[in-house]
Amino acid sequence: MTEAHVREWAFVLAATARVVGDLDLAEECVQEAYLAALETWRRDGVPRKPGAWLTAAARRKALDAIRHEKVVRAKLPLLVEPQQAELDLPDDSLPDEHLRLVFTCCHPALALEAQVALTLRLVCGVSTADIARAFLVSESTMAARITRAKRKIGAAGVPYRVPGVQELPERLDAVLTVVHLFYNAGHTAPSGTELLRVDLVERALHLARMLHQAMPDQPEVRGLLALLLLTDSRRGTRTDAQGRLLRLEDQDRTAWDRTAIDEGHRLVEEALSDGRIGRYTLLAAIACVHARAVTFSDTDWSRVVRLYDVLLTIWPSPVVALNRLIADSMLHGPRAGLVALDALVGDGTLASYHYVPAVRADLLRRLGDRVAAAAAYREALALVGNDAEREFLATRLAELVDSGAVRPSEARGSTFEGEPRWSPRARPDASG
Repeated sequence: MTEAHVREWAFVLAATARVVGDLDLAEECVQEAYLAALETWRRDGVPRKPGAWLTAAARRKALDAIRHEKVVRAKLPLLVEPQQAELDLPDDSLPDEHLRLVFTCCHPALALEAQVALTLRLVCGVSTADIARAFLVSESTMAARITRAKRKIGAAGVPYRVPGVQELPERLDAVLTVVHLFYNAGHTAPSGTELLRVDLVERALHLARMLHQAMPDQPEVRGLLALLLLTDSRRGTRTDAQGRLLRLEDQDRTAWDRTAIDEGHRLVEEALSDGRIGRYTLLAAIACVHARAVTFSDTDWSRVVRLYDVLLTIWPSPVVALNRLIADSMLHGPRAGLVALDALVGDGTLASYHYVPAVRADLLRRLGDRVAAAAAYREALALVGNDAEREFLATRLAELVDSGAVRPSEARGSTFEGEPRWSPRARPDASG
């Protein structure tokens, strides 16, 4: 049942939404269909085509709701003004049904963060808790935001319809953010036992490819696809045979997907040559530096820092700055990194962000300050949500405790893989 929920949710929702013209009602009908499936499938077994079963059940419930509404309108014609369902307009400019639904849900009547959060929840099926982690807020805060966004849509009478080709550009920024965060939710799961959610990664890659097919001349679309390809090229090397997280310097680069790297590099070059350079193109360029380095020691950290400097000019975020100081510490040493970190976190914006104490622990470890590094690792452990990352941090802590004093010469390598993972506030990646 869990597998069916993850795999089929967006497609069942899209099919149901076309019937009712209202995503809120469609979500209710799909939820009811899943509840019915729990009872029926437990009794009769999982059907051969669970997606088709769920779609039929949700549509039946949607049609029942429409018939009920018609009856109410017929009985109360003076109180209820009929409205026309409008989410039934397929657009050939968007080649994928899931992508059409993402564009539909990213409605400009909402603030950007509300568009992204609502779409991740309704269309992508990402849990409210995991969305909250991506936005660096509490689960209750994010739940309230999503509820307010749905109410605003309903109160304003905003129609849920597939946007025409002329409407796509104004929604593109939100769509790019949704696809990127959807990928991140699979690349390093915010919570759970596994580091990687292959199903989410592959669905996000599919969306990015469909988006590139629909809008091939948009440089940021190229940049996003390049970023995902370059990041995903390391998929099979990010953990060892026991599922333990591996640092970037410890990964087998000969096993990286060279086809994905070559395609990503080509897309980066095309996006950079366009002249309209945005944040996804710059993130992809950073990922490309890491992907094309023959060994960890060959990484061009100077170029990485310069790219972050440009990124900060168009995306000024404390977490972009955090990523920059990680790269800069590879050039100028961990002490300079600690000074920059202290200046960065002074306002408390990143207080609940587990990568901050993890970065501090790594810098202190490289300096040989075992006691302070251990304290920082403990702080990171109290904040991390993913079990694979938690085990990694716990192992680093145990190494400090067991080894005694650490000489700086023995601590040159970084805990971080060196390639960032991002949220709307631009989060770095402890796992890559």
